[in-house]
Amino acid sequence: MSLKPQPVPPVPDETARIARAAFPQGNRYLTLHDVLGSIITDDDFIDLFPARGRPAAAPWRLALVSVFQFIEGLSDRQAAEAVRSRIDWKYALRLDLVDPGFDHSVLSEFRTRLTTSGAEQRVFEVLVKHLTAQGWMRARGRQRTDSTHVLAAIRVVNRFEEVGETVRHTLNVLAEVAPDWLYRVALPEWRERYGRRVEDYRLPEGAAAREQYAATVGADGQHLLQALDQDNEHPWLRDLAAVRVLRQVWAEHYILTPGADGTGEQVRWRTESELARPLQRIASPYDPEARYHIKRGTPWVGYKVHVTETCDESLPHLMTNVATTPASTADVAQTTPIHRTLARRQLLPQQHLVDTGYVDAGELIRAQREHGLDLLGPTPPDSSWQSQQSAALDATHFAVDWAAHQVRCPAGRQSRQWMQGADRHGNPVVKVSFSPTDCRTCPQHALCTHGHKRTLTLRPAEEHQALQAARQRQATPEFTEQYALRAGVEGTLSQGVRAFGLRRSRYVGLAKTTLQHALTATALNVVRLTDWLAGTRPERTRQSPFVQLMAPCA
Repeated sequence: MSLKPQPVPPVPDETARIARAAFPQGNRYLTLHDVLGSIITDDDFIDLFPARGRPAAAPWRLALVSVFQFIEGLSDRQAAEAVRSRIDWKYALRLDLVDPGFDHSVLSEFRTRLTTSGAEQRVFEVLVKHLTAQGWMRARGRQRTDSTHVLAAIRVVNRFEEVGETVRHTLNVLAEVAPDWLYRVALPEWRERYGRRVEDYRLPEGAAAREQYAATVGADGQHLLQALDQDNEHPWLRDLAAVRVLRQVWAEHYILTPGADGTGEQVRWRTESELARPLQRIASPYDPEARYHIKRGTPWVGYKVHVTETCDESLPHLMTNVATTPASTADVAQTTPIHRTLARRQLLPQQHLVDTGYVDAGELIRAQREHGLDLLGPTPPDSSWQSQQSAALDATHFAVDWAAHQVRCPAGRQSRQWMQGADRHGNPVVKVSFSPTDCRTCPQHALCTHGHKRTLTLRPAEEHQALQAARQRQATPEFTEQYALRAGVEGTLSQGVRAFGLRRSRYVGLAKTTLQHALTATALNVVRLTDWLAGTRPERTRQSPFVQLMAPCA
């Protein structure tokens, strides 16, 4: 399909007259049109279409319909029906009352075009740019960020189900793209073994029987992979996504060993101790990008969504950024990308309120140095036993001379060893140790160490100083007062979950889930802006009656 950009037409007179008569007080979609006007045009999508081909449906309309669809939680069929039957939608889309709309499949094609072009956030960014130009969003204010878990659109399976389903999925894909080749390669017993979905209650009972089943499936998968590797007539089959997933799953769950006769190879089921961590493994062949994770006792398979919103009192609280990652991605890995995205959109805040997961020493320094931004959030706690006891001597009691590479303990003794190293995550650290002789004779030994000498692991100078300063700051009443504003983002996540299905993916794969969250954020911004224009203001963070009653005692 090609795109010949057309100017956005005015609202037909008859549509405007009927809409005004039907909604004399206005409604969300009429307000959106009247206040924001042509917020999206064909020119915003021209790079996604070829120059030649059958004319495409107006992408600005499809973008708006996609947003309206997410506002009301409609399916594609329901959204297409609303275009045909809803007066307020026709008004916002500038359609004649007799316009028949379009087939529902056009919406799916539009989403596919966005994801295949890497433009999942295009609609969201266009609206953010428009809202910024209108003054509804401003840089150098205050913003807050938090994340929540997102369940993938897959069935959660155990290891035995996963390997069986991986073979079944690969066979179904090959049966569609290379049926003749698969018919020659497949073993007769595979029809019974993989003809229907592999489910736990159908698997054999007992550990020994299940391990035998895993060995049988492993041999079947290896047989299929060897046939693919040895076939020189159809090399493209090895590049199929399903085949790549099969190969990776087999590497994760099986080990190749020499055959019993010394020739060939056979597969051995990995023991639990030989497996990689769950968050590093494919969880399902149907969505290989979904990952297992557990946070604060909540396990899930899928993704995380990180939302950032403005929180200045004089303006509506609108989302400035939304990012989707696999569930296993740490929150702190998104702090810098969020800041750089906001800088590109010219929406950097002066103060960014986040929870502990987004803060470390490096991020505190980087935020200030690159963007002049105050990253406000609790720092990761010191996990040493000394920090857990009020009388003990934690790292804050030691004086560090970075130039001389020396540390002085509270008893006045100097360190004996200073070594550059790295922690288990590969981050640079300094490992400092004191003399066992000094430590054994020290009167404060019991409050300092349980060993024969005290050792310290310090971050590099700048990071260490930034971390200590942040920990001192968060102990002040000013920090508590400023940080209380971050709690409001919990309401945003709650609204996203309850009203927009934020916590459950509609689609399979990271790209499509990213698009879903971008459209959800766009829909949420439309709802909040139109509510603001209608006079509705954000509520303060709610407190239970008991908390309110006991407030004077705080």
